[in-house]
Amino acid sequence: MKKGGIGGGNTKTGIFFEKETDLASLLNKQPGYNVRDDDEYPSKSLRSHAYKVFYKEKLVARIFKQNTFYKMLEKELGIDWKKILSKRLLPDDSIYVISNNTLFIIECKHQEGSGSVDEKLQTCDFKKKEYQKLMSRANIEVEYVYVLDKWFEERQDTYKDVLDYIISVGCRFYFSYIPLKELGLPVPESEENA
Repeated sequence: MKKGGIGGGNTKTGIFFEKETDLASLLNKQPGYNVRDDDEYPSKSLRSHAYKVFYKEKLVARIFKQNTFYKMLEKELGIDWKKILSKRLLPDDSIYVISNNTLFIIECKHQEGSGSVDEKLQTCDFKKKEYQKLMSRANIEVEYVYVLDKWFEERQDTYKDVLDYIISVGCRFYFSYIPLKELGLPVPESEENA
């Protein structure tokens, strides 16, 4: 993995994203992990769902998708987003990692040709700052991460300026893969020693 967040080399210590997979499903497939519905936030829609992430039966993280993120802000942290932001942002996935008190906003970007996603990549600085405004009231750090599919990886030269910009504003990106260690999540022991 190159400094700044470009990754994908070690398949044993991370999770691979594909077009229609979400973080909860991917983590649940990792050795030692068990992802369960968060009963505090029942939802019939997978797009607005919450999960508790356990590693060896110890709670290590919580996942909030889209609207559930705002329900958690109000219910658990007493934060009324309407008093802080003019417009709500809906994360593809967000994971609060308990050990490092950090909320990771994870946006998956898939592309099959040049288009609107190109410009969306340039918004990470603004979005990260908006999430920081929200989470600063709870003293929680924020990291903003893109998971870019193979299309972007194959065209790194074309996206060099945008990828450099993402790093320069303190955001990260990975190609189809996020190392568990980068999120502060436990790496399964059998995988760590492999």
